[in-house]
Amino acid sequence: MRNVIFALIGLAVLAACGVDGEPVQPTLNAGVGVGDSGVHVGGAVGLHKGPVSVYLGF
Repeated sequence: MRNVIFALIGLAVLAACGVDGEPVQPTLNAGVGVGDSGVHVGGAVGLHKGPVSVYLGF
């Protein structure tokens, strides 16, 4: 599972820097929630180019 995560991050970095053409602007969504069980932090990083979107949530 860890290798899959590193592979997706590597592909996102390569696409974002423009190795395969024009650079793609990555997106970042982050949030913080407070509830009865404590503070929760979450978010996602993604790339969108044409009909393909790749997102990695954390």
